[in-house]
Amino acid sequence: MSPDYAVVIPTVGRSSLSVVLDAVEHGRGVAPREVIVVDDRPEPGPLPPTHSARVLHTGGRGPAAARNAGWRATCCEWVVFLDDDVVPGPDWRERLAEDLADAGLDLGASQGRIVVPLPEDRRPTDWERGTAGLAGAKWITADMAYRRAALARVGGFDERFPRAYREDAELAVRVLDHGYRIDTGNRTTTHPVRAADFFASLRQQRGNADDALVRRLLGPGWRSRIGGHRGRLGWHAATTAAGAVAVLGAVTGRRRLALAGGAVWAGLTALYAGQRIAPGPRTADEIARMLVTSAAIPVAACWHRLVGELRFRGVRR
Repeated sequence: MSPDYAVVIPTVGRSSLSVVLDAVEHGRGVAPREVIVVDDRPEPGPLPPTHSARVLHTGGRGPAAARNAGWRATCCEWVVFLDDDVVPGPDWRERLAEDLADAGLDLGASQGRIVVPLPEDRRPTDWERGTAGLAGAKWITADMAYRRAALARVGGFDERFPRAYREDAELAVRVLDHGYRIDTGNRTTTHPVRAADFFASLRQQRGNADDALVRRLLGPGWRSRIGGHRGRLGWHAATTAAGAVAVLGAVTGRRRLALAGGAVWAGLTALYAGQRIAPGPRTADEIARMLVTSAAIPVAACWHRLVGELRFRGVRR
């Protein structure tokens, strides 16, 4: 029996949207009953050709709100979420049908297999290695099919998550808590590595605020529940504290305190930079990027986590 499904694609206007739509609309297998593109830019502008897709606008409220608007606008049994920068395989529709075929009512979601192509002629950069982590991530909405009834039962995505970070895993945990299963299918979707500027890794530290929200929602063991690894926040806090001690010592004229704090800060920063440089291509520009951002990331990570803890201090599980 062919699945009754819609495809929802949130977008910020990337040109790669056309590639996604071509694969969804012209691949082999049963076509979706509907394709919905959700333009989540604060000021909607021109989009790449959207073919027969229906376009909704959410005004820059974030990917969680965009996906909610998309699935609530359709009545299909299944809703497949795709990112606007992925490349579904030519047999994606066929494989999706197989993944959803004869699915019992306890199957709440089916996750696609994500492939991240990396350079073959050199070691990957820090940014490329970070993107490659998506290949093993659980429940990411780069390619995720949800039973609409499951989404309705748990209320969809939590729109307090403003970024494409943690909102997908938090939703999956709620779906599992309601007694559904989440399986990994056999369909494959490629997630190319996007171009990134010098300070991309620094901006990623804003996700530490979202970690505070996840902790409030899921409790102290939230990392194990979402299949995540222990983060570096403790090390970042130690590095930031050492830097603060060095500054305090310098301001108050306590030379030994300043030197001690500065030595610890420099040592921890060098260790962190070395850990990021060693597996990479070690080119001059990559080394410069790692040195500069490794000095700034600890403070940024601690700042964003503090902001998140304050912002979400009233949230209860």
